[in-house]
Amino acid sequence: MENIPIKMPIFESGTVWIVGAGPGDPGLLSLLALYGIQNADVIVYDALVGEEILLFAKENAELEYAGKRGGRPSPKQQDITNRLVVLARDKKRVLRLKGGDPFVFGRGAEECLRLAKENITFRIVPGITAGIGGLAYAGIPMTTRGTNSAVTFITGHNASGEVPDDINWQALADGSPVLIFFMGMAHINRIADELREAGRPDKEPVAIICKATTPKQQVLISTLQNCAADVASSDLIPPALIVIGEIVNFSEELDWLSNE
Repeated sequence: MENIPIKMPIFESGTVWIVGAGPGDPGLLSLLALYGIQNADVIVYDALVGEEILLFAKENAELEYAGKRGGRPSPKQQDITNRLVVLARDKKRVLRLKGGDPFVFGRGAEECLRLAKENITFRIVPGITAGIGGLAYAGIPMTTRGTNSAVTFITGHNASGEVPDDINWQALADGSPVLIFFMGMAHINRIADELREAGRPDKEPVAIICKATTPKQQVLISTLQNCAADVASSDLIPPALIVIGEIVNFSEELDWLSNE
């Protein structure tokens, strides 16, 4: 980082940086995120953080896996947060590395609240959320003047792995021309049924983007009526985004990644 003509903040011992690693492509890391990774004593990282990103860590850095994946044995959030506190009190430079952005359907806020309660200094480093970067790598513009002036992000599952009970499907169907579901592929049948019942058209375009921005990215284009069946007959593997709206149609012409 010596050749970068900007002054970076000092990564003090005994502090915690909550850092967004972006959706997968290492080139989408911010300069500040890269600087933090290169200077951390301990990196506590999530399942969605790519191995290539961890290669930027300094040689003697400790790498601690703290990934949570639906349906599999995973660390509890309280244990992860407790670990951040212990490491900071041990005077380590602690970097909590999270896929996407720490505050977009992550647990970054919970971790920061605990650090604040313990009077541990922390810094938040935003990342490119998959809901933005993943669409761009699939050739899908999030907004265009001719299609939509609003976008809604929705989580596809809650802490128990189920579709959240507090989703107002009618409000979603009526109020937002573009819907982007995070981590919802396992529940795509219910998501599609709920939206169709609330009035979204059967033929509305749908894109399912898996492993966005990585060399293993896959994009399935379908419709609201057929998407669940198309996913069931595909070889798609999560993590996945579900994109619903007319913006999906742009992918036919703007899918630059497939043409590389």
